[in-house]
Amino acid sequence: MFKTLVNAWKLADVRKKMIFTLMIILLYRVGVAIPIPYLDSNMLSSYMALTDGSIFQYLNILSGNAFSQATLFALGVSPYITSSIVMQLLTIAIPALEKLAKEGQDGQKKINKITRYVTVGLALITAYGYYMLLRNNNVLVDNGVFPAIVIICSYCAGAALVMWLAEKVNEFGIGNGISMILFANIVSGLPSAVGTFWSQLVSGTVSGVVIAVVSAILALAMVVFIVFMHDSERRLPIQYAKKVVGRKMYGGQSSTLPIKLTMTGVMPIIFANSIVTIPATIALFFPTPKEGGFWAGFLKLFSAESWFYALLTFALIIAFAYFYTAISFNPVEISNNLKKNGGFIPGIRPGKPTADYITKILNRIVLIGAIMLGIIAVVPMIANIIAQGGLGSLAFAGNSIIIVVGVILETTRELESQMTLRHYKGFLE
Repeated sequence: MFKTLVNAWKLADVRKKMIFTLMIILLYRVGVAIPIPYLDSNMLSSYMALTDGSIFQYLNILSGNAFSQATLFALGVSPYITSSIVMQLLTIAIPALEKLAKEGQDGQKKINKITRYVTVGLALITAYGYYMLLRNNNVLVDNGVFPAIVIICSYCAGAALVMWLAEKVNEFGIGNGISMILFANIVSGLPSAVGTFWSQLVSGTVSGVVIAVVSAILALAMVVFIVFMHDSERRLPIQYAKKVVGRKMYGGQSSTLPIKLTMTGVMPIIFANSIVTIPATIALFFPTPKEGGFWAGFLKLFSAESWFYALLTFALIIAFAYFYTAISFNPVEISNNLKKNGGFIPGIRPGKPTADYITKILNRIVLIGAIMLGIIAVVPMIANIIAQGGLGSLAFAGNSIIIVVGVILETTRELESQMTLRHYKGFLE
């Protein structure tokens, strides 16, 4: 990886893209630190301390702590990611959008334009909801109409600016704009994590040293496991029939249809976390229930330190892995394309038998990949439960590591592909 970065830096045009991407990330981090007026910082800190295990903690991780500080980029990339998912679902449900998706680059530009409008709409709704959350918890110093307009417009503009920055990285940078911003947000919390690790390591107590060592081993093991998952794929052999045109023979070549183990990426974990944190999130809008009561037991059951929470997260990850695969991968369409191009899987008849065969293989791969994703998401929770909270809040540690490792691997491959296009072979030496 480091050799790839060094070799990429030697190319002038690739170096410009890398510098541009770093500047965009720096501008984003500046926006994370810009405060919004009419906020009481002390009341905000007190309230955000109560959001552990809720969807707000997850949003705070994705926004690089901007959500807990209620700064300009508090909404982060969430509206853009949500609008992209919504448009992906609507492309399947609405024939007009499906037709646009099949029109190639021009159709994709139109879909991207619609996605931007949906992002602004979702950002406006989310900004209003965030404003009401701050107002209902006495975080604002002024509850008037003008402060409300200023705060809502600021958050909506911040979300639109984040979307613009991500698209500029895609256009003039090294690509994967949203992923790069998410990577920067998660890595921004690394210094505090290292500080916590060091304080436990030098605490002098046996429990502190054990917790620090276990945390380090667990993090390294998860990184190795994620890299193994990311590089794993099932390759279905494809054979193309020979055909004679004039005096020339075409076809007769062999190829493969790769099906990646991590085809769904981190999306099943994102969906599962969004669902499983609903009870804890709703509870923040009501007074704390009395200990020993039904609602107190119910909320404890859905806390990030309960076994039920971990098992439910694992089950939802598997369910959403199949759901997301069903909307993003169409075996029937792949089978039809193979048939049109004269391709077939050896031993399998073209058409419906090929689609059924791909579906059977896909279901097995999705199950294995979903179980592995579930393990990555649940193992930190189980470790925290066994340590009785000694490892801190690790409810969202798994998907954070997946995002970081995945972005590093994808960025490395993107740089390698750009160097290959320029006939540069230094990274192969």
